[in-house]
Amino acid sequence: MDKKKQRSLNNWLKTQSRLAKRWLLIAVGLGVLSSLFLLAQAALIATILHQLIIEHTDKYELIPYFIGLVASVAGRAGCAWGREIAGFKCGEKIRCYIRELILNKLHELGPSYIKGKPAGTWATLVLEQVEDMHDFFAKYLPQMSLAVLVPFVILIVVFPINWAAGLIFLITAPLVPLFMALVGMKAADANRKNFKALQRLSGHFYDRLQSMTTIRLFNRTAAEKDVLEGASEVFRKRTMDVLRLAFLSSAVLEFFTSISIAMTAVYFGFSLIGEVNFGHYGVGVTLFAGLFILILAPEFYQPLRDLGTFYHAKAQAVGAAESIVEFLDTKVDNLPQGQNTLNTHSHIELSAENLEIFSPEGKRLVGPISFHIQDGQSIALVGPSGAGKTSLVNTILGFMPYSGSLKINGQELRDLACDDWRENVSWVGQNPLLLHGTIRENITLGKENVSDSTVLSALSSSFSDEFVDQHGLDYHVTDRSSSLSVGQAQRLALARAMIQDGQFWLLDEPTASLDAKSERLVTEGIRHTTQGKTTLTVTHQLSQLKSVDSIWVMNHGKLEQSGHFEALAQTDGLFKSMLSAHNTMVDNNKGNLDA
Repeated sequence: MDKKKQRSLNNWLKTQSRLAKRWLLIAVGLGVLSSLFLLAQAALIATILHQLIIEHTDKYELIPYFIGLVASVAGRAGCAWGREIAGFKCGEKIRCYIRELILNKLHELGPSYIKGKPAGTWATLVLEQVEDMHDFFAKYLPQMSLAVLVPFVILIVVFPINWAAGLIFLITAPLVPLFMALVGMKAADANRKNFKALQRLSGHFYDRLQSMTTIRLFNRTAAEKDVLEGASEVFRKRTMDVLRLAFLSSAVLEFFTSISIAMTAVYFGFSLIGEVNFGHYGVGVTLFAGLFILILAPEFYQPLRDLGTFYHAKAQAVGAAESIVEFLDTKVDNLPQGQNTLNTHSHIELSAENLEIFSPEGKRLVGPISFHIQDGQSIALVGPSGAGKTSLVNTILGFMPYSGSLKINGQELRDLACDDWRENVSWVGQNPLLLHGTIRENITLGKENVSDSTVLSALSSSFSDEFVDQHGLDYHVTDRSSSLSVGQAQRLALARAMIQDGQFWLLDEPTASLDAKSERLVTEGIRHTTQGKTTLTVTHQLSQLKSVDSIWVMNHGKLEQSGHFEALAQTDGLFKSMLSAHNTMVDNNKGNLDA
C-alpha cells in the first residue's frame, strides 16, 4: 500500500472518531488523572522508604502515608476501569455507525450488485472487518494522546528534582516511537493482504457449504477440498506475517525501554556511592529522589510501550478500512436514485422507450427495447436462460442502471424515490425467503398495523390456512424454511404479497420447484388475487399462459416476439420452438410415469 493511500485511510479513520469525541476525551482525561495518582503513589512509596531507612521514623507515624498510598492505588484502578468503559463506548458507537454506512450502501446498490460477490465476502466486510476497527478507536487513539501527555507530566515533576534523569528520559523517549514506526511500516500492508485472503476464504467456504449436496452429487468433494485447503493455506501465511510483525514490534519496544530504564538505574546507583556527582542542583542525590524517579522510570515509558502494543490495532484498522472505504466509494452510474413521489391513483402503467440495461460494471445486458404495459394488463415474460428477463425485472424494481426511458405512470423511474415505488409492488419469487421468526412476523414483515382478520384472509386466499391452522400463527420458522416444505413456504410468500396489496404484481417463477398440488394452489391464489391489477410474470411454464393478455419473448437481451398465446403458437419463431420442446418434455414425463 502506497503512503498516500495509507495517509488517506488514516485520515478517514480519524474523521470517524469525531462521532465519539466525548468518549475519547473522557478516556484521555482519565488517563491523565491516573498519571497524577501515579505521581502521588511514587512519592508516597519513596517517602515511606526514605523515612524508614534513612530517618528511622517509627512506622506508626507513617500510617497516614500508608492510607494515602492505598487511596492512590484505588484511584488508579478506578481510572483504569473508567478508561476501559469509555474506550469501549467510543469503539461501539463508531462501529455501529460504520456498519450502518455499509448496510445503507448495500441497500442503495441493491441485490444485483450484492450477488456479484459471495455472501461470505459481505459477511466478512460487515462483521469481521468492522469489528477489527474497535481497538483503533477504543485503545489506539486515546493512547496517542496519553503517550504525549503522561510523559510530559512526569518530566515536569522529574526535572526540578534531577535534571540528569530528566535528560535521560527526554533523549531516549523518541527512540521508542521511532523504531516502532520503522518496524510497523509494513504492518498495514500485511493486514490488508490478510483481510483479502479472509474475504476469499469466507466467500468460498460459505458458498461451498450451501452447495454441499450438489458437490456430493457430482463427486466434486475431493476437488473442492483441495481448493479450500489452498485458500486456507494462503490465509495461514498472511496471518503469520501479521503475527511476526506484531511480535517483532513488541520485542523492539521492550529492548529500548529496558535500555533506557537501565541507564537511569545505573546513574542513580553510581550517584549514591559517590562515583557520579552531577544532576542534583548541588544538594546531592537522596534516597527519596532516587526511589521516586526509579519508580517513575518504567511508568514514563509505559504509555509509549502501550502505544506500541496498540500499534498493530492501527495497522489492522487501516487494512480493514481499505475494503470498506473502497466499497463505500462505489458508484454505479445511471442507478435510479430520485426523490419524487409516485402518482399512483390506484393504477400502474409502465412504458419504456429505447431502454438499455447495464450491469453495475457497465456491460450492456438488455436493449434497446421499447414496450408499454397498460393498467390492469397481465404480461408473461418468457425466454431461454440468459435472455435478460431477470435484468429487466431488477431494472423495473430500481436495482439496475439503465439508459433511455423507463416510466411509471408517466414519471421517469430514475427521478422516483425507489422505496416509494416499491411500496406499490407485490413480489413473489421462485425461492421464498422466510425470516427467522413466527409465521405472523413473516407474513406481516413486522408491521404492527396489520389486523388478524387481514392476516387470516391472506392465509385463506393463498391456501396457507390448511397448515397454519395446524401450527398456529406463533409457530416459529427458520430463515431457511427447513421447518416447512417448499410449497408451504411459497404459499406464505404469496400471503405476504397479498398483505402488501400492491397495484403492480411482479412474479418471478412463482411455481418453480413445486409439486403438482402446491403449484395448483399457488397458481389459483395468484389468479384470484391479481384480477384487475397490472401483472408481469416471468415463467417457463408455457402451457399456463393461455389466460394472460400478452406474452413477451426475450432472447439475447431483445424482445423478439409479443402477442397472444394462440397467435404466437402458430407463428414460426422462438416461442413456437420453446412450446414444442416444452410439450415434448411433458409427454416424455407422462410416458415415464405411465411406464
